[in-house]
Amino acid sequence: MKAGIIESPGVLKLTNLKEPVIENEDDVIVKIKRAGICGTDIHILHGTNPFASYPRIWGHEFTGEVIETGKAVTNTAAGDRVVIEPVLSCGECYACRNGRNNVCVSLRVLGVHTDGGCREYVCISAKNLHKLPGNISWDEAVLIEPFTIGAQTCMRGDVKENDIVLILGAGPIGLTVLSMVKLHGATAVITDIVNEKLEYALETGADYIINAQSENVAGKVMEITGGMGANVTVDAVCTAKSFEEAVLITSAAGRVVELGFVNEISGIAAVNVTKKELTICGSRLQTGRFPVVIDLMSQGKLKTDGFITASYPLAEMSEAFSFIERSGGRARKVIINIDD
Repeated sequence: MKAGIIESPGVLKLTNLKEPVIENEDDVIVKIKRAGICGTDIHILHGTNPFASYPRIWGHEFTGEVIETGKAVTNTAAGDRVVIEPVLSCGECYACRNGRNNVCVSLRVLGVHTDGGCREYVCISAKNLHKLPGNISWDEAVLIEPFTIGAQTCMRGDVKENDIVLILGAGPIGLTVLSMVKLHGATAVITDIVNEKLEYALETGADYIINAQSENVAGKVMEITGGMGANVTVDAVCTAKSFEEAVLITSAAGRVVELGFVNEISGIAAVNVTKKELTICGSRLQTGRFPVVIDLMSQGKLKTDGFITASYPLAEMSEAFSFIERSGGRARKVIINIDD
């Protein structure tokens, strides 16, 4: 079978591997139909992802059709259309026992710590599969994993109806957060430095857009909120400066949700947290959000029109990565059609 491998930082190759076989009773063989390219994959290619090892079959956003199951599998059968949950956890550590397997002490993510979905076939435990309703297309299905990130962010930030939520960054993840914020009935303010990205955000439900290059973000947010500040601020820019800004711009009793893995130290004075009794939390991957997103998408409540910027066959995988690099952050989601 063909597979896309990041052999080492900067080296992306299409290679031939043996097709996987059933090894355990709960294994399932899935014929992959689509794989999405995420910012994580770009970082792995550049050698800037702190968790990746090489060589690595990239891809943690993927979907396909079940073609074979182990004898103990009861939740799926050959012919089922499925989306794959890429989180592998021990099920026994403190985090797992408390329903937070996304931060398992032994966490492995497909496509990062272990081989992922950019290949024609994958063998995976049945517990990592979620069935797809018939009205969700393959292209839509590959967007489910990214939207679980937005759903997790809103859960971690305890987004409520009528909250004012500030999203720093209108990249793909910021846009998934935007969609989920609007489904919670909250007001969404989103920032970026690229007008094209802000215009798309406005088309997909943003109540206010702020160009952080030409406008004062803090001043504009205070104007919008009548001096209160945002009730929830989501940092999808993920720099030391954006984290500092998030703390300062959030209202009393508000929540700050950090999405980044930046190692740079932020200069945040404790008084700015304590005086407003802020809740500051991280949000990583997701916990139990796949069924939520699948249901929303199936009901037509989660709109994905225009989210996919481009699609390439597996043979043109390198060009797909190059397209993202050339887009200057304007590409929302580029997908690989592995079944082409």
